[in-house]
Amino acid sequence: MDQNDLCGSIQEGLPALFECSSAPEDGVRVRTPLMYPDGGLVDIFVQESGDGFSLTDFGETLGWLRMQSANLRHSPKQGRMIEDVCQTLGVELDREQLVLRSKDVADAGESILRLAQAAVRVSDLWFTLRAQRTEAVAEEVSDWLGEKGIPYDRAVRQTGRSGQDWTIDYKTCTESQTSLVFLLSTGSRAAARRIAEHVLAGCVDLSHLQESQIVSLFDDTEDTWQQKDFKLVEPYSKVAYWSRPDHFERILQAA
Repeated sequence: MDQNDLCGSIQEGLPALFECSSAPEDGVRVRTPLMYPDGGLVDIFVQESGDGFSLTDFGETLGWLRMQSANLRHSPKQGRMIEDVCQTLGVELDREQLVLRSKDVADAGESILRLAQAAVRVSDLWFTLRAQRTEAVAEEVSDWLGEKGIPYDRAVRQTGRSGQDWTIDYKTCTESQTSLVFLLSTGSRAAARRIAEHVLAGCVDLSHLQESQIVSLFDDTEDTWQQKDFKLVEPYSKVAYWSRPDHFERILQAA
């Protein structure tokens, strides 16, 4: 079956939002309306293989997920979660590729949708792992504050002058200073700038609270932040680094 015939047969079993076009190696590419977390569209590639058809993402999903990690590889826990998604949807994991096999081109539409759903669910693990990473660091900070005997409240709501409510990760109170602390933590270079910009907006909106100092605490234990991220919030907050807890303590204790 040539590419045009294959495309035509596949398109008959798919909604109009799925676009089929020629791809290398005598296969076709189906651009789906489903998206990765950064807004990129999920592509599925279909090729004739033996007495049926092979569907694959050519490794784009795991490649995308790997690029969100500072060390460019999957953790064992992440690997288990990926395998769980694939098993649930009946998708094979073959050399970093998500793969499905179909006997009949008439079934390709359902297989394409299932494979695209697997790609979305695997890429969405980024949100889960990012939240787990942030919560783990938050617990470390809480334990450290307790050890230092610094009174604190977590997840404190403060209203900015715009009327928007902001969640402050920590409100600490020492004899000399009250501090509102934003914790910036992520394992993704792609997300780092967006987090810094969000904290900047909060710092500016809360700058009318003269009785408290605002602190941006960067979890710099992973190499995800750039100098420009620190400089972005520096004019509106005291910048602290989790790798330097003594410096962080001095900021909280400063008169």
